[in-house]
Amino acid sequence: MKLYYAPGACSFVPHVLLELIGEPFEPVMVKLHKGEQNEPAYRAVNPRGQVPVLVDGGETITQILAIVGYLNDRFPQHAFLPTEPLPRARVMERLAWLNNTVHTTFTHVFMPYKFVDEPEAQRQVKAFNVNVYRGLLQDLEDFATRVIGQGEPWLGGARVGPLDAYALTVLRWGGLGGIDPTGFPTLWTQANKLAVHPAAARAIERERLQLNLYRPG
Repeated sequence: MKLYYAPGACSFVPHVLLELIGEPFEPVMVKLHKGEQNEPAYRAVNPRGQVPVLVDGGETITQILAIVGYLNDRFPQHAFLPTEPLPRARVMERLAWLNNTVHTTFTHVFMPYKFVDEPEAQRQVKAFNVNVYRGLLQDLEDFATRVIGQGEPWLGGARVGPLDAYALTVLRWGGLGGIDPTGFPTLWTQANKLAVHPAAARAIERERLQLNLYRPG
């Protein structure tokens, strides 16, 4: 297997899952800040120019939810997703929300130029969406507090999985928008817990990630 990833991007989710699986895979870094996602060689892999991309044999799979589902079914012994219909739906519900709401809101914070041309309009888009993003992190914090309060060790239940990796990712991103991650104590505790898990630690080391990107002022 081969994983195309960018350090600190949402590709951290399958990166962690592949490390948890423990099967050999080839990590291929895509330097988004240098525009490598737009180069012809990468567009041949994924015409949308996005990460992550998972290549397994002759098959190429894109999109977080599709890759998570594929790895869960390909390696069922790791139980990345619950087997019972309702618990599985609840995890997928939260993953979809992270992907289609939290993630896209952060795009407005980090890349407002994708949505408006004028510098002042970009400033307004960023400022507005920082506040929206803070509220979404609080929603995630409330969810995490309920789950952990029910005695579960991880956000998806008994085993570390995609929800934990995605939660760590979006919490880190908040720091880039001026949101202190330590203001969400359950998420911050869970992120640090995940960071010392051997599999996640390998992905973090490879990506050279720093958990807290917040800089006061």
